[in-house]
Amino acid sequence: MIVAVTGPSAAGKTTWCRRHHVEDLVGEYVPTGAEPDDTDLPAQAAFWCAVNCQRWQAAIHRERVSGLAVCDDDPLKLHYSWSLVRIGAASRKLWTFEVAANRAAIADGRLGFADVVLVSLPSVEELHRRRDADPVRRRRNFALHVQLAQPLREWYEALDMVAPGRVRWELPSDGLPAVLPAARPDRCDPAVLDALIEALPGVG
Repeated sequence: MIVAVTGPSAAGKTTWCRRHHVEDLVGEYVPTGAEPDDTDLPAQAAFWCAVNCQRWQAAIHRERVSGLAVCDDDPLKLHYSWSLVRIGAASRKLWTFEVAANRAAIADGRLGFADVVLVSLPSVEELHRRRDADPVRRRRNFALHVQLAQPLREWYEALDMVAPGRVRWELPSDGLPAVLPAARPDRCDPAVLDALIEALPGVG
């Protein structure tokens, strides 16, 4: 079983993962400062697809070792570029390149959909309260990330529509149950991505 935990900045996903499943954890990507900018969109799309693939392969490895991988943020992070386009903060061309790169990776089995996605979407007021209560952690571009909460909801509503039961709209207070369902057979099915994009409002 591969579980992804997602939500906007300050949604509590990292805290929940470390509290309940640190031994099964695949950490979120940590920026290095060497990420490509938007001067070369195909290269930028390829870079972020490679990051996604590396995290997915880490989840596959963790699952083989212990039977469970819990990912701090979704390895298939295509929702991020779509959300940026949705609010007018990124290029539609970049989205097109990222879809192509991620679709190819899914078809090759290098990337996939988590079996379960836990989505945390606190109110805007609660996100600000949590940010202010944690002065130690730097949250880059926090205001932008707050704007991405609604597109994030739309993305996972679309996924829930095309793959019912995959999305859960909470972080369980006691962690995951001891008994989990079997892994889904369509983890690496590009048809799921195609259906998801078709179901998205406005941009897809």
